[in-house]
Amino acid sequence: MFINSGCCFQDQGGIEIGNNVLIGQQVVIATLNHELTPSKRANLLPAPVKIGNNVWIGAHATILAGVTIGDNSVVAAGAVVNKDVPANVVVAGVPAKVIKNIEE
Repeated sequence: MFINSGCCFQDQGGIEIGNNVLIGQQVVIATLNHELTPSKRANLLPAPVKIGNNVWIGAHATILAGVTIGDNSVVAAGAVVNKDVPANVVVAGVPAKVIKNIEE
């Protein structure tokens, strides 16, 4: 595993990182969210982030609470991942979407 400089991991919901993972500089992993209703907004909603094996997360990407990233996938630089990422794909954008399949 390699974690570059300036990353910020908020881990109260739990973070699992697989083998051979590359995490670029200034990546954010956030495992807490808040209620949308104003009267409940101070309530914390923890949910784990799970990163599979051989994943590459590009610089300045943000991974939000409750997301699982499948084995061998790539998160492009600057992407905001708010939903699960299947194995063997590249995701990019805000919010992140599958843009390419990875073939061996």
